Amino acid sequence: MDANSQNSVVKDMQSTGLVPVFNHSDIEVARRVLDACYEGGVRVFEFTNRSSNAPAIFEQLIKHAEQFEDLRLGIGTIFTAQKTREFQELGAEFIVSPAMIPEMGDYCYENNVLWIPGCGSVTEIFNAKQLGAKLVKIFPGNVLGAGFVKSVKAVFPEMAIMPTGGVAPTEENFRSWFDAGVICVGMGSKLISKEILAKKDFAGLETKVRNTLDTIRNIRS
Repeated sequence: MDANSQNSVVKDMQSTGLVPVFNHSDIEVARRVLDACYEGGVRVFEFTNRSSNAPAIFEQLIKHAEQFEDLRLGIGTIFTAQKTREFQELGAEFIVSPAMIPEMGDYCYENNVLWIPGCGSVTEIFNAKQLGAKLVKIFPGNVLGAGFVKSVKAVFPEMAIMPTGGVAPTEENFRSWFDAGVICVGMGSKLISKEILAKKDFAGLETKVRNTLDTIRNIRS
């Protein structure tokens, strides 16, 4: 993936404003969730490496996603360059980590992979920038808050930021993040809830995603 392709993924994240973050050990559930999110309007989706069979599930999701020409599928919860390479070879278009891990930054820079490190301080964001990061994940978002993002943007106005972790699905919370200068928000269980999964209410998930995107669109208009 060259620099233009990396920039294209970041632009897609910014365009929709929402990146679902999800893991499941059942491929059928994972497919249905991906389908519902796509039909609801999502164009960038982060599957996470949080189960023993995550590589196998991700590989099947990549094949399933071939029917969606404009869907970007990446992997999250990665901590090493070795795992980065493994999921890149499976087809991941971007790599997300909960932490700022230099060996991952070095690998991604050398291999033209979009790297999204998790950062919790100005120093970590600076170091990520030095290693070539175009976008950082503010994590945990609900602990650091929108005020942190606003302060960071004053120092690094060119750095794209995505908060993940505890982002609430309310207009007030979304507004605080986007007013602070984030390009998108990452959402996990507050979007794809245990209740939805238990009921297998994928139609309800599609509606929830669509409504969430409408709220974000209205805030940014």
